Amino acid sequence: MPDIFGVIADATRRDILGVLLERFQQDAEISVSEIVGQLEISQPTVSKHLKVLREAELVTVREEGQHRFYSLDPEPLEMVEDFVIPFLSAGFDTEVTVEYLSEEGERVPGPAGDDPFAEEGEVLPEEAAAAAERIGRAAARAEHRVKELVARFRLKG
Repeated sequence: MPDIFGVIADATRRDILGVLLERFQQDAEISVSEIVGQLEISQPTVSKHLKVLREAELVTVREEGQHRFYSLDPEPLEMVEDFVIPFLSAGFDTEVTVEYLSEEGERVPGPAGDDPFAEEGEVLPEEAAAAAERIGRAAARAEHRVKELVARFRLKG
C-alpha cells in the first residue's frame, strides 16, 4: 500500500476525497463524470488520481458496463487520524472532574455509594472511557474542520 501521507499530500486528491466524503455521508456512490463536473478538471486527471486512491485503498469502485462508480473507504485514514489527533488536542485539559450542582448552580455533595468515580484506581469505567475517547476524537476532528474552514474563508476574503 502506498504511503497514505503521500497520497493525501496532493491537493487534487484531497478535493476528490472531499467530493467522495459528501457522497459517503449520503451513503451513495459517484461516477467519474460527476467528479469531473463538480471539480471542473479533466477526466484523465480525475482517473489518474482515482487510480492512486484505489491503490491506497481509500476508494472502492463498482463497474457497470463502461461506467465506474466510486465510494470512499475512510478506514486507511485512521492512521492519519491517529497521528494527527495528538497535535490537534495539544493544549486541551483532558482531566475529567465531576461536580454535582443544585438547580441554583451551587455545588452539592454527590450521591453516597452510587458514585462510579469513588473506586480507588479507576477514574472511568471501561465503556465510559471508550466513549470519552470517541468524543475526544470527534471534537478534535470538528476543531480541525473549523480551522480548515476559517483558513479557506481567509484565503477567499
